[in-house]
Amino acid sequence: MEITRRSLLSAVPAVGLLAALPSPPASAAESPADTARLLANTVAILAGTPESNARPEIAAKLAAVDRTARTNLKSMDAAGAGELFAGLVLGTDETGLNTAFRRLYEIALATRTPNPAVPSDLYGNTSVQRRVADGLRWLHAHYYGDQSKGYYGNWFYWEIGLSQYISKTLILLADVVQADDPALVTTYVASMDAYLRNGTAGDVNLDSRFHTGANLADITTDRILQGALLGDDARVRKALADQLTVFATVDPYRLNHGVTDGYYADGSFIQHASVAYTGSYGKGLLTRVVQTLKILDGTGFADAGALVPTVQGWVRNGFAPLIFEGWMMEIVKGRSVSRPDTGYTDVAAVVEAVVDLSSLASGADATALKSYVKHVRATSRAALDPTGFVSPVSIVRYADILADAAVPPADLNPASRSVAFNAMDRNVHRRPGYAFALARSSARISKYEYMSGENLMPWFQGEGTHYLYLSGQDQTQAYGVDYFTTVSPYGLAGVTAPVEERRTIPELYGKAYYDNPGHPLNFTSSSESQNTYVYFPRATDPHSGGAVLGPYGTAAMVQSDDVPYRDKQAGVLPDDFVVYRNATATKSWFLLDEEIVVLAAGVGGGAGRAVTTTVDARTSAPDDEVSVTGMRRDGRPWTGTGTGDLHWLRYANATQRTAVGYVFLDTPQVRVTLEKVTRSRRVIRTSNPDTPVARAVLGVTIDGPSGARPTDLAYALVPNAGEAQLRSYRHGPLRVLANTPRLQAVTHTGLGLTAANSFTAGRHETAGLRIEGPASVLVQRGHHGQITIAVSDPTMGRDTVTVLVRGRSLRTVSSDEGVRVRAVHGGTLLEADTRHAYGRSFTAVLRKG
Repeated sequence: MEITRRSLLSAVPAVGLLAALPSPPASAAESPADTARLLANTVAILAGTPESNARPEIAAKLAAVDRTARTNLKSMDAAGAGELFAGLVLGTDETGLNTAFRRLYEIALATRTPNPAVPSDLYGNTSVQRRVADGLRWLHAHYYGDQSKGYYGNWFYWEIGLSQYISKTLILLADVVQADDPALVTTYVASMDAYLRNGTAGDVNLDSRFHTGANLADITTDRILQGALLGDDARVRKALADQLTVFATVDPYRLNHGVTDGYYADGSFIQHASVAYTGSYGKGLLTRVVQTLKILDGTGFADAGALVPTVQGWVRNGFAPLIFEGWMMEIVKGRSVSRPDTGYTDVAAVVEAVVDLSSLASGADATALKSYVKHVRATSRAALDPTGFVSPVSIVRYADILADAAVPPADLNPASRSVAFNAMDRNVHRRPGYAFALARSSARISKYEYMSGENLMPWFQGEGTHYLYLSGQDQTQAYGVDYFTTVSPYGLAGVTAPVEERRTIPELYGKAYYDNPGHPLNFTSSSESQNTYVYFPRATDPHSGGAVLGPYGTAAMVQSDDVPYRDKQAGVLPDDFVVYRNATATKSWFLLDEEIVVLAAGVGGGAGRAVTTTVDARTSAPDDEVSVTGMRRDGRPWTGTGTGDLHWLRYANATQRTAVGYVFLDTPQVRVTLEKVTRSRRVIRTSNPDTPVARAVLGVTIDGPSGARPTDLAYALVPNAGEAQLRSYRHGPLRVLANTPRLQAVTHTGLGLTAANSFTAGRHETAGLRIEGPASVLVQRGHHGQITIAVSDPTMGRDTVTVLVRGRSLRTVSSDEGVRVRAVHGGTLLEADTRHAYGRSFTAVLRKG
């Protein structure tokens, strides 16, 4: 199937579309040449070339490839009757079969990986290659070829994971297989097609909820490789046409095939329909797409260079804000936050993709990408190990970038940047010295992701949970798997939670999911009901969003019950399905230069329950030199832990040379704890090793008593604060203007900034502004009477947001498209057309006279 102009125009952004259209072959001879180039590109990516592998930077990678293959061969030698590898049980667990195919791939890889410096007897060894081919035949005959016996366990392995190893192994063995048993390729491709059960006759079904985003990129890349093995030009082109749909910017108002998975205009990435997932599936999609562009390089199937700008946009607007000093932020990692190898390790995969993308870009774009690679290397507290890169060629490119004196290290972010990822309910606020990351949830975006025994206690990870990353700190000591292991799930930073004990899914149901296929909702391990009610439930209130004005931001959220609780009350769910009622709160975050101001109104536990709000939770190594000091409202000093009426508090870690201040603008008494906690990583993930970890955990908490009236809270986080700075807040510059469930607003006199979030219908008055209905608004007053204003719709459902600036009429200096400004009685009226803007901010610059 040819990629038509119409299908491509509907699939990818306008820039470079025509250049990306493949030219039809001038002659029949060109198609085999393109297929051969595709196969050669793939081998070079996986195994390197004699030229790349002669470089000393590759030595560790080559040694690892050779060592792994020999270990696998020894396991084959030791295999008993009915085994392919010694002790590897097959036929009951899909992961065992995946391991078998992976090991065969690792052996085949060593036979195609040249090592000019230290030649290996495995390289070019056709006897070993035939042994791998025999292993493929054996697996197919005994475990893979009969589809009536296969497809047990996780669907991912059968439709994606196994095919990845099989396709790459067949490419590495192509010469031997072609000479000895050409039917092996067609046999395996037929089975891989048969296992694509969510497709149609083995083809990719773009209407399937399984064939989206990163999963679609994986499936289609497999099919491109299979088409090259078969010499099937039409299969390659059809797979490429399908993959091009992942380049499309998701328009939530005009969905293709009903798919919400992918990249959005604001840089957000969503997978599983409603999970913020840039740091896991988004990373996988980036990696796979860049690899595909390299596979296609120099062929006639598509002009890879024409698609580079789209992927570069993902890096600049989707990934760069989320990577702080070489660490991938927790807010976009879903269930993978419970894995031991996240954070710095996540970023290595992104760096490899950026390295390869820079080789496909040109001019200033290529330089910017290379500079970003250098920046990540220079700022990361963990040395990035390129040995983990997939491709030896990428390791060489990485080394060349680092050695190029003409390429300066440079972030793709400005030094001060505030990003509202409203499409996935996330905010990132960056300043020299810190980055603040916020996780929200709504009726559109899931509160958390749990699945497969991973992230066992996720309940409040989308309830305004924040992560405050401080410059120069080893983030593994502050966050990552050990943060979730040692910090109470009810006491994560920023969380308002009812005082109650919840049980994990395995504790409730005795397995990793709720199993009830006989119920009308058909609860099976991969059913849509499991997704909706167990794996990644959404909230029930639509209000979650915010505005950005230059480097400043505001975010707002109405905390609500989840869909399972709502539907259980409605009698929709089975009697034995357990649900939990949430606490209530209306919350705002105002993201400034030196402060993050948090307002919470209507904070209550409901049903007579007590409630806690965690101002912050920080962890450190147990032997770090940590101090807690502060001042009470009556001026008396505070030291250490306890409960008191505090004006400010300062937590300092002298070992890490970090500090955070807390200014309590309007709160009841604050409880401060600092305790050593030791727990096993297995408490948050069933497959984690039973490794005990110890952390000193700071908790700064505000308690609400049982049955009390809802309370209102106002406080500020002050990263890297000294005591003198914290004392100064007695006299400004922060002032709370409003803090109710209807309106929350603050002003900062030093910045000339007023920020407000309104939550209800009707008119809201504050600081010379009249805001109509729910909205997020930022107003900054500058020199010579200039006023800059930004507004957005945090509900995603309003057609217009209207703000009246009271006082003398103002003239428009500049404004975004969709903004109308006019003089009215009492001031200047700004109207922004927010219909289908999906939380985007609209800005206007006004001036007196």
